[in-house]
Amino acid sequence: MTEKTRSFEAMMLAHLDSAYNLARWLLRDEQNAQDVVQDAYLRGFKYFESFRGGDARPWILGIVRNACFSWLEKNRRADEVLIFDEERDIAIVDARWPAETDSPEQSLLRKVEKARIDQAIAGLAPAFREVIILREMEELSYEQIAQVAGIPVGTVMSRLARARGLLRRALAEPDRGKQK
Repeated sequence: MTEKTRSFEAMMLAHLDSAYNLARWLLRDEQNAQDVVQDAYLRGFKYFESFRGGDARPWILGIVRNACFSWLEKNRRADEVLIFDEERDIAIVDARWPAETDSPEQSLLRKVEKARIDQAIAGLAPAFREVIILREMEELSYEQIAQVAGIPVGTVMSRLARARGLLRRALAEPDRGKQK
């Protein structure tokens, strides 16, 4: 094993879960997310010499983000709003929220609310979904998000405010399937 390989693994593999989480949310498909993350890590390894030290997480997530948007551009419109599929997407919901000892009614209500939140996030355009995922789930700073997305910090703040507003509105809307 070369020194480059050892260094890359030591610095970047710790962020594999974050990379997959970002790709899964941006692409909304588990298999495509796995493929894109693998491709991104190969790109990262190839260009590892360009990493100038510091926090490796924004660097590798930036590569993953770019790989996701390249995939979206190649395979579908980048601004496409994706449909929430409960069967497919519920695994993310359950993985994010800790299990609690609720009554069956409370557990069902919690699952329904988590599904509503995920549906609202899934309904965001990729640029807004990206900043929400990086800030709220991956807990990156505004500066780190700016580094990942390759945009100014002010744009991060603006997109995040807009994404939160869109989520608030989406979650405030009554379920569309209900009769008035």
